[in-house]
Amino acid sequence: MKEEQDYLKHITEMRSMMERSSKFLSLSGLAGIMAGIYALLGTYIAHQLFRFNPAPISYTNTATTERSTELFNVILLGTAVLVLSITTAVLLSLKNAKKRKETFWNVSTKQLVSYMSVPLLAGGLLILICIAKGLIGFIIPFTLLFYGLALYMAGKFTYKEVKSLGLIQIGLGLISACFEEYALLLWALGFGLLHIIYGIYMHYRYER
Repeated sequence: MKEEQDYLKHITEMRSMMERSSKFLSLSGLAGIMAGIYALLGTYIAHQLFRFNPAPISYTNTATTERSTELFNVILLGTAVLVLSITTAVLLSLKNAKKRKETFWNVSTKQLVSYMSVPLLAGGLLILICIAKGLIGFIIPFTLLFYGLALYMAGKFTYKEVKSLGLIQIGLGLISACFEEYALLLWALGFGLLHIIYGIYMHYRYER
């Protein structure tokens, strides 16, 4: 009986090692929480300080210097939020990898980055085209939609919960495309609140 239990234990350990070697498991729940906080702060600044209103699908023909400045400020703000989120995620994931005695930049990490980069690059280029054509109302829906697609692809190489988060982001992107007057609120929900909830869940489930 003892030999059978030892055999099952070894099988379980081998399976766990194989799963860990094929998946990127150094993602930090705290990184999700911080990304959510950055997004909520960015939303507040965009709405209160820059008076950003993404509701008009297009205002190319009525563009003014004030609106151009508003859009430029929002783009800079969004870039700052993105850089802060990525930097925080990388630093905390490096810390997690070190804690687990794992290599951060391994085959799984390369696969994850490769699969995520395709929808993110495609989405980024499409958003630039929208900006060039004055289709401002589509910026937020596309950020949610393509980010959700990237997360869904990443779910194959990391925690399964990432895939679920991706599907929710896709849904929010489609809803915000239908109700552009609520797009900024939905963006805050997707990138802000959901990231915080996801980060707390991941921290207590995998990192404690």
